[in-house]
Amino acid sequence: MAATSRGTTPVPPESRPRLTVLSGPSGVGKSTVVAHMRKEHPEVWLSVSATTRKPRPGERHGVQYFFVSDEEMDKLIANGELLEWAEFAGNRYGTPRGAVLQRLEAGEPVLLEIDLQGARLVRESMPEAQLVFLAPPSWEELVRRLTGRGTEPPEVIERRLAAAKIELAAESEFDITLVNTSVEDVARELLVLMDVV
Repeated sequence: MAATSRGTTPVPPESRPRLTVLSGPSGVGKSTVVAHMRKEHPEVWLSVSATTRKPRPGERHGVQYFFVSDEEMDKLIANGELLEWAEFAGNRYGTPRGAVLQRLEAGEPVLLEIDLQGARLVRESMPEAQLVFLAPPSWEELVRRLTGRGTEPPEVIERRLAAAKIELAAESEFDITLVNTSVEDVARELLVLMDVV
């Protein structure tokens, strides 16, 4: 077998880790859980999305996102180079397919943290992927988290809450649900699901 560009021999398909997709409503704590998990287990590879939105202060190309132009995004979509993509708040976001497949072939655990629409698209293109739904302890707690940020105007919060109701209704489409009562507990459960611990 040919070696991959990372200098490792590809892992046979039957012993490769499954792609794990983490999704759930806005404000449920996906990013917090992933950050905690990767602090403890940096070997878990988190896919970096491509986006057409402009970088925010402190964001670096290739770290938080791959920042691309509309024309570059059009090419990625047309060439089938994205595992999934979606438009959100006037910008497009997508998961580069090649990097995900390369890491899985090398036997590395791969995690995608994406929205409901993206999770559905991954299920279509990679039915073997493991879809994990992160749920809030209650609707009231999700409302508290979204309104408690204090960083967004009321109309944006209303939109997020309306979207959250739709996302919560899709829970049954996922393989497993984890309830985010404790970041540490959820991160540990996610690592077990990914066969990392």
